[in-house]
Amino acid sequence: MAVTEYIARSIGFSISEIGAVFILLIAAIKRFPQAIRQRSLVLEQMYKIGIGSLPLVLVTSVFTGGVAAVQAAYQFQNYVPMRYLGTVIGKSVVIELGPVLTALVVGGRVGASIAAELGTMKVTEQIDALETLAIDPIRYLVSPRLLAGVIMLPVITIFADFIAIIGGYVVAVIGLDVSSHVYWTGFKLFLHVGDVASGLIKALFFGVIIAMMGCYHGLRTRGGAEGVGIATTKAVVSSCLLVLITDYILASLLFSGVFAG
Repeated sequence: MAVTEYIARSIGFSISEIGAVFILLIAAIKRFPQAIRQRSLVLEQMYKIGIGSLPLVLVTSVFTGGVAAVQAAYQFQNYVPMRYLGTVIGKSVVIELGPVLTALVVGGRVGASIAAELGTMKVTEQIDALETLAIDPIRYLVSPRLLAGVIMLPVITIFADFIAIIGGYVVAVIGLDVSSHVYWTGFKLFLHVGDVASGLIKALFFGVIIAMMGCYHGLRTRGGAEGVGIATTKAVVSSCLLVLITDYILASLLFSGVFAG
């Protein structure tokens, strides 16, 4: 009974926060024109989110492509010709593995960073100081991070897709004795523009989620250093959960409607 009550309270608390998150999101979007004029802030966040995440995304993508190749080859044994190996790797990486795993990795790194930075500013009253100086915290802190997330997540996803496909190719050629011609012929066989577009649409939404969860929990930080730690944890957990939930919703919408058939 206690577990049921705890779950109910948790769900109720989460539902009560949805409105606050959307209010913050709309306020940040309304301030996009002002944020764009402050290019230095946006470029700084683009560098932190994009360039700063590349080494981690590189390692993750290489092994994602390699694992996809090994698993596909194992499943193909005695059932499916190996000429479809490139097809499976290409479609699985571009549609699902690239956007989702990139978002989870970047969400853990960037979401924690944003929440910790804004949370520290909150508990040390730096945000109050900005308001005292007539500087809008949403325009100065939230909008540049949201805009950078929307721009950089699709860019990072394209990079991750490319590296994962190359990683799968290397494993297929060296470890599975598949020729380059067979791999790339299979890769081009059933890969469509809609597959790439669906992955990038997912990445755009994931960028919004990561930036918003970091900003929202950072701005709501209470209680000093302990509160910063709690806000950071909440930002990472909520980002990862929302990425997975949104992935399911978008997949259902995109492949039953926009890209069906």
